[in-house]
Amino acid sequence: MLINCVVYENGARRADIPVERIGDHLGQPGCFVWVALADAAPEELAALQRAFDLHPLAVEDAQNGHQRPKIEEYGDSLFVVLHLLEADTGGAQTTVQVGELDVFVGHDYLVSVRTRSTHGFVEVRERCEREPALLQNGPGFVLYALMDAVVDRYFPVIDAFEAELDEIEERIFTTGQGQSRARDSIRQLYDLKQRVTVLKHAVAPLLEAANKLLGARVPAVCTGSQEYFRDVVDHLTRINGSVEAIRDTIGTAIHVNLSMVTIEDGEVTKRLAAWAAIFAVCTALAGIWGMNFEVMPELKWRYGYVAALALIAGLSGLLYWRFRKAGWV
Repeated sequence: MLINCVVYENGARRADIPVERIGDHLGQPGCFVWVALADAAPEELAALQRAFDLHPLAVEDAQNGHQRPKIEEYGDSLFVVLHLLEADTGGAQTTVQVGELDVFVGHDYLVSVRTRSTHGFVEVRERCEREPALLQNGPGFVLYALMDAVVDRYFPVIDAFEAELDEIEERIFTTGQGQSRARDSIRQLYDLKQRVTVLKHAVAPLLEAANKLLGARVPAVCTGSQEYFRDVVDHLTRINGSVEAIRDTIGTAIHVNLSMVTIEDGEVTKRLAAWAAIFAVCTALAGIWGMNFEVMPELKWRYGYVAALALIAGLSGLLYWRFRKAGWV
């Protein structure tokens, strides 16, 4: 679906035009065409391919979708793939919807194709039009503005993941976690790790690709906007560092959770061992006096029964006191 097709001249918006008239404005000094589409049909992409002479491999990637974030050069043009992440924090856990933004950039045109995403880029166009001096840099500055908007949308996702991780960590240290809650915590941690990996797959390849726009050989369409792409790379570096920190914290939390379960199991084992030792004394003494021998003087003693019970109770009480002092019962 075509969102808009606009001609810009010397940093100012000249006119909205139909796709059929794009060729009338290409090649004019100081002019470029910015076309935005959402969930584009194959026919629309084919029409734009003819109008801008887009590379067929890039068009094929845009039609198929589900591409890895990348920046590819085709002659004097660029093909850029960005992942769009939209976080939903309304439920018990943060869910992430993954979309895609494919951008074709030439010296006098920029075509953006958004798929599987409900959040458009109206604010990006408004921002560019408010800065005509920068918009005079042409499609390169528009590419920066789109990349900057996409990357900025990653920060709320990071914040939501960090908040969710803090809640899980707090539950791990709750007294009396138990086996069932421990399993739930580990399951939630692994589920969070999978969702963080989705963000990792969006950021890491893009960070590697975006460095191409800062090197010694900057693509011609980005000439004059290198310092702005440096800002995008800086944001990506920060996000990538936060992602790595979250992944490390999740791994640590899983180990801590298992350690807490082991500690609780150890406490239960100690209590059982202490009570088993106490009853073992009772059983041993009762077993001795329960043997069927003729010559057992204490069996003939008038106070033998009371003395045996007192001895059993005394030894059991002594063991209980010792275990209590040691914190085993």
